[in-house]
Amino acid sequence: MTGKQRARLRAMANTIETILYVGKEGVTDATVKECYDALEARELIKGCVQQGAPITAREALTVLCEKTGAEPIQQIGRRFVMYRQSRENPRIVIE
Repeated sequence: MTGKQRARLRAMANTIETILYVGKEGVTDATVKECYDALEARELIKGCVQQGAPITAREALTVLCEKTGAEPIQQIGRRFVMYRQSRENPRIVIE
């Protein structure tokens, strides 16, 4: 993914709400499944690591991207953004 494509996805992520939360249990199988399903439905999602979680946002983003096959887009503070093109219904076109 090029820098220009990543910048476009970052701009799109500014307006979306946080839908994925990593809590005190860290990245669990349920979190991975929720993330996978959200990526399939939306392609671009924003997540947040709660205070008291045993891992950082960077670590959570890395683990979730590895397990779901997604691309890390951005990480600022406790929030992160990730992208994966939907296998069944692709909506976001990046050039």
